[in-house]
Amino acid sequence: MEELVYPRERVLGTLTLVLGITVWGLLILGTVGVALVVLLVGFVFYLFAQSALIAHIKGNGIELSQEQFPDLYAQFVYCSNLLKFQEAPKAYILNGDGGFNAFATRFLGTHFVVLFSDVVDAMAAHDDGVKFYIGHELGHIRMKHLTGTMLRWPVLWLPLLGAAYSRARETTCDRHGLACCKTPEGAGRALAALSAGAERWKDMDLKAYLLQSRQTSGFWMSFHELISGYPWVSKRVARVVAPEAKEPSRHGLAYVFAAFLPYAGRLGSGTGLIILIYIVFATIAVSVPQFSTYKVKAHTTAVMHETRPVREAMAAYYKMTEEIPTLEDIGVLDALPDGSHLSVDASNMTLTVDMEEGELLFVPSMDDEGHIFWECNAGEGLFPSQVPSYCP
Repeated sequence: MEELVYPRERVLGTLTLVLGITVWGLLILGTVGVALVVLLVGFVFYLFAQSALIAHIKGNGIELSQEQFPDLYAQFVYCSNLLKFQEAPKAYILNGDGGFNAFATRFLGTHFVVLFSDVVDAMAAHDDGVKFYIGHELGHIRMKHLTGTMLRWPVLWLPLLGAAYSRARETTCDRHGLACCKTPEGAGRALAALSAGAERWKDMDLKAYLLQSRQTSGFWMSFHELISGYPWVSKRVARVVAPEAKEPSRHGLAYVFAAFLPYAGRLGSGTGLIILIYIVFATIAVSVPQFSTYKVKAHTTAVMHETRPVREAMAAYYKMTEEIPTLEDIGVLDALPDGSHLSVDASNMTLTVDMEEGELLFVPSMDDEGHIFWECNAGEGLFPSQVPSYCP
């Protein structure tokens, strides 16, 4: 069954899993376990949301069985056995209100495959059209696509990577759908119905549609596919009908632009752009104050080193005379080369440096042996984070 797995899925699946687990580990360690609490809260929300979906399926759908739609059930069992399922998942048919789709889901260890009634009706004239959709969704279950998302979640938004992994999964599942069909042409026509619609798929020229996939090599089509979780349908049809054929290459410049747009899953490329804008503004909001703090701290650190001879002279004068010196007493000018003004408090010998950004205070203290030490403090206009953590 390994031939049913698209090669890129193995590589991308391993890469996203390793990166995802690494990021989760860093988040848990970096937040001292807070990320675990967030993860638990997220699971509770997921549990309630998923339970609502399952309740909707069971309450409004019709479960396939030997008594209920036996023809569909027989196709479902056939595909399950062909794909070597030890136990076939639950299968339901549901009114899609015009939606042309099928999906697989999982709740508390039980797998479900749901076929929309529009798909079933549209494929009524197709010998094994429904089998393609059944096999595709069984592919998601067989490949454990429904259970590995949480571990990979921290990195699935990454540009190019998240979308590429999603497209690879869809291609793998198309191969599973193909395995359930009698011919590649039958699988391709069933898949092409996503484009042609419920009736027109019967009359479409499949060969002409395969040639249409060549158009995907242009810049805009390449770009929008690179940020999408699904390959173009024309390309998907080509892959199941003629898997040995060489695929059209993508435009190289499209990779450059797509590399800046986060993957937003089924929310669409517009949401990816919103995420990108948010990341940019969030980065600016964080980095600008951090840069400002770094810039000020670099200045206060320079001032600390420049005033060291002044403080040493003040300490020596005090030990010799037991009097608090003035700047004139130690022969020091009241300004530094950068224009910062120096002043000494006559009551406690605190040296104040009036900088452009604010006041930096050097407060003296004496140990039992009479040695004078200096402590750097933030005065008016400065924050403690902008002051050196040590003060020699």
